[in-house]
Amino acid sequence: MTRVVVRQNWEESERGWGVRPDGYSLHLTQSDRNVFVRAYWDSMPEEVPDEYERPTGETFPIEVDEETFDLVHISKNGIRRYQ
Repeated sequence: MTRVVVRQNWEESERGWGVRPDGYSLHLTQSDRNVFVRAYWDSMPEEVPDEYERPTGETFPIEVDEETFDLVHISKNGIRRYQ
């Protein structure tokens, strides 16, 4: 059985190297995504670091297998996956 979750793509920015794709996060709801991203930004230092990640683009629904859905479900607002 497949389930639907919210996917948010991420990118990495590194001073002197530029920007590149850096995986994605999965969330049960858009609200969970918002809390996840807010917690990430709240954990960042006041000054811009030499390397950091950021969400990119719009979220979109995707189907996942039951195992992945269970991981997202038991997580605190979402999980990260790196490619």
